[in-house]
Amino acid sequence: MHRLKVRHEAGPIRGVFRISRGARTQRDPVVAELVAGAPEPQPLDITYTISLGTPEEMAAQTSEHTDAPLLKLKLTGEGDLERVKAVRGASPQARIIADANEAWSPELYVELAPALAELGVELIEQPLPAGEDAGLADFDHPVPVCADESCHVAGDVQELAGRYDFVNVKLDKTGGLTEALSVVGAAQDAGLGIMIGCMIGTSLGVAPATLLGWAAQYTDLDAPILLAEDRPDGLRVEGSVMYPPEPELWG
Repeated sequence: MHRLKVRHEAGPIRGVFRISRGARTQRDPVVAELVAGAPEPQPLDITYTISLGTPEEMAAQTSEHTDAPLLKLKLTGEGDLERVKAVRGASPQARIIADANEAWSPELYVELAPALAELGVELIEQPLPAGEDAGLADFDHPVPVCADESCHVAGDVQELAGRYDFVNVKLDKTGGLTEALSVVGAAQDAGLGIMIGCMIGTSLGVAPATLLGWAAQYTDLDAPILLAEDRPDGLRVEGSVMYPPEPELWG
């Protein structure tokens, strides 16, 4: 019989993690432990997050990851084009994802999407607020658009298929690996691409998501490296590659 243990495990983030809706200095998860087997995941390329800031601040962050093959830029609406231009100037060869975190209006999307295409941005994540994104079905997509806050469980996918090109699957939103697999299957059936993402959490919360890497065109699992302190025996990251967890991570 399986045994389930649940506990609260807070901890600081290294610096400040900013998005359009606010800033965080601490993660505040609930940890559940269940003894169970799992297939062996493979090493994954990861996406480095460039936190929201001025164009100059975001360019400085980019200069710390000049060898990173994929960058995700946190955006807020006002001044976003200048931010992307600054990051592109700091890393001409990097692949770039723009994550608006629901901060844009329809008018701003129509204005920015063609300009971001010219800058080589290859994915725009959740430009419009969840529940107010029906207009995406009528807009051109010069850059593919990915649902994040609009996609939680498999039942959401059918409605999103005409609006988005990708869905971001996060175990934090699905409630666990079982429903995440259902979201992946529903997205594939709908002809949508897959990003595997995460919220702010330790390696214990991110490691199960590595099992979904086989389905993903993008993997955004950098949460453990954003923390001031990860769990012991956490996921190993070398350069832009994240390696599968060791058995010791599970305790």
